[in-house]
Amino acid sequence: MSDKLPEPDKPDTPTSAKAEIWRAKSSEPLREDADFLAVEEPMEIRVRGASIAVTMRTPGHDHELAAGFLLTEGVVANRSDIVEIAHCQQGEAADRDNILNVYLAPDVDLNLEKLTRHVFASSSCGLCGKASIESVQQCFPPVASSLRVDSKIIPSLPNKLRKHQATFDRTGGLHAAALFNAQGALLVAREDVGRHNAVDKSLGERFLAGHSMTDHILMVSGRASFEIMQKALAAGIPIVAAVSAPSSLAVEFAKENGQTLIGFLRGESFNVYSGPERIE
Repeated sequence: MSDKLPEPDKPDTPTSAKAEIWRAKSSEPLREDADFLAVEEPMEIRVRGASIAVTMRTPGHDHELAAGFLLTEGVVANRSDIVEIAHCQQGEAADRDNILNVYLAPDVDLNLEKLTRHVFASSSCGLCGKASIESVQQCFPPVASSLRVDSKIIPSLPNKLRKHQATFDRTGGLHAAALFNAQGALLVAREDVGRHNAVDKSLGERFLAGHSMTDHILMVSGRASFEIMQKALAAGIPIVAAVSAPSSLAVEFAKENGQTLIGFLRGESFNVYSGPERIE
């Protein structure tokens, strides 16, 4: 296996783009101005020559996105499963860096029929193309973790994540995800136009670095959905916290798989929907 680390993003990797707009205010004429938009471009993930997925994402940390995607889709389970990740160097794709080739170890069984997502996945809807809820639940065992977290730490997480949302500050149009340790220290934070991509990038960074995530807390800037809980389960993460509300299916999934699910994390208050024993 190669220990080669993922290639760093290019200094000019665009995450926002300037746009001409007209601002409107009641009883006043339109006023020309400029604003910034979050960049959204397609990225294709190929494994052993096969196209696994095309996802709409914000460019940057693409290697982590690919690794996190393959982890949460059950294609890989260990860092040694991935030998190398490299951008396609042929044709137009080489200019835009929108195709990634993932090289797996020879002993990794690539069964495309096991994938729970179809080849195309939008940035905003991680559940699109899921074969079935049951198939996802059967891919990964329930969380086995003795992690306990002081309840006073939980309210501090959103502000810590917010400080790492530079592109959101500029555009107002990106989701974010972060991983913390039990003491509330931020380990990694990532932004993306798709909330599922932001999660995959965060998970991918820790996975490629060879870190276990069974003692991590996943924090997301939006709501806690079923697919967010599935990704956390694939990584073995015991606690998931979200600024907004969880869906009913997310709560059901968390309870069935031994996950602690926190929602409406705002100010000094939050709700615990599953696994309250982990919050002290």
